[in-house]
Amino acid sequence: MGVEGCTKCIKYLLFVFNFIFWLAGGIILGVALWLRHDTQTTSILYLQLGDKQAPNTFYVGIYILIAVGAVMMFVGFLGCYGAIQESQCLLGTFFTCLVILFACEVAAGIWGFVNKDQIAKDVKQFYDQAFQQALMADSDASNAKAVVKTFHETLECCGPDTAIGAISALWREDLCPKGFQKILVQNSSCHKKIDELFSGKLYLIGIAAIVVAVIMIFEMILSMVLCCGIRNSSVY
Repeated sequence: MGVEGCTKCIKYLLFVFNFIFWLAGGIILGVALWLRHDTQTTSILYLQLGDKQAPNTFYVGIYILIAVGAVMMFVGFLGCYGAIQESQCLLGTFFTCLVILFACEVAAGIWGFVNKDQIAKDVKQFYDQAFQQALMADSDASNAKAVVKTFHETLECCGPDTAIGAISALWREDLCPKGFQKILVQNSSCHKKIDELFSGKLYLIGIAAIVVAVIMIFEMILSMVLCCGIRNSSVY
């Protein structure tokens, strides 16, 4: 015997929430793949200075997002099917998956909050090392000049700060993109541009995580209420 009354409304409400959750998983997966293949980040984070690779902390977070998006789509489908079939077993499994996923999201959020400044800091240190090597007389023997030019052309910046940009006239024509004077007037140092690049993407990730967390809390409540309703209806 199927559920009736308010419990039936909860059943379809849970189905709708799970469908939204499934869509959210698809969106997160799509955004993560976009961030993974974004031309700005890939151009910078694929760089290699001698034997040293650019910091990959940002990509660690992206891979976590890809996994979360895929799992969310699976869990959303499981919740939809469990709600329609009124299966206590499927709903219990769905609730357990939600708890685990919620715990992983909290852990990933804490990790991201702790490392949000470190990501940009590591990339800036990598840029500074390449910039210093590019100014040396033997810079042609390494790929430092190519690394620095990639930073400048991708982010439309020039130099660690504008003071060095104004003083070091030797490397302006070699390393800086066209329109350097305009860039210099706008105070667009590469340090500033790196901060803007990663802070903007982390802000987008943070909004998505909050929305998903709210949906998950509602789903956990609804799944338990529906599971209790199914158990009570089977008694009669």
